[in-house]
Amino acid sequence: MNTKPQVLVIDDDAVVGRSFDRVLSGKGYEVSTALTGEEGLKNIESTEYDVVFTDIKMPGMDGLEVAERIKAKCPWTPVVVITGYGTEENEAEASLLGVNGFVHKPLTPEIIESITLKALEEPGEAMQAANEAEATPEITAEATISGIRKVGIIAKNIGLFFAAPFIALGYVIALPFVGVYMIVKLSKEAIEEKRASD
Repeated sequence: MNTKPQVLVIDDDAVVGRSFDRVLSGKGYEVSTALTGEEGLKNIESTEYDVVFTDIKMPGMDGLEVAERIKAKCPWTPVVVITGYGTEENEAEASLLGVNGFVHKPLTPEIIESITLKALEEPGEAMQAANEAEATPEITAEATISGIRKVGIIAKNIGLFFAAPFIALGYVIALPFVGVYMIVKLSKEAIEEKRASD
C-alpha cells in the first residue's frame, strides 16, 4: 500500500507538472500529471488524491469546472487553483466552489511546497464545506456562480446608464463640427462638378 501523499497536477503546460514533480517528489510526495481537465477527472476515478492542483485556463474544460466536478464527487479533497490569469471574479467563483487555495504563476519551489502543505493541513475545513454542501443541496455552486454573473451584468448596465449622458454630450458637441465638414465637402464637390461641366 502506498503511504506517500498523492498529488495530482492538471495543467496544459507540461512544464508546470514537471516543476511540481521535481519539487514534491523529493519531499515524499507521489505526483501525477494530466494535460487536460478531462484527463485529470479520469485519474480521479482510479486514484484517491490527497490534493489536486488545477490550472484555470486550459483548452476544453477550464479549471473552475474541473474544481466544481472534483468537489461534487470528492468534497473532502483539497483543490488548489493555479493561474496566470487571476481575476477577482475567478477568485470569487473559486472560493464559492470551496477550493483551498488560489495561487498565481510563476510558481517558485517555495510556493509549491508551502501551498501543498497548507492544503494538506486543512482537511477539517474541507470536511466542513462538504458537510454544509450535503446539508443544503438546493444551494448549488452553479446557482451561486450564476448569481455572481448576473450581478456583474447588472453592474455593467448601471455603469452604461450613468455613462449614457456623457456619450450623448460627446455626440452633441461633435455634431456641429461633422455638419460643417459635410457642408464644406459637399460644396467643394459641387464647385468641382460645375467647373468640370463648364
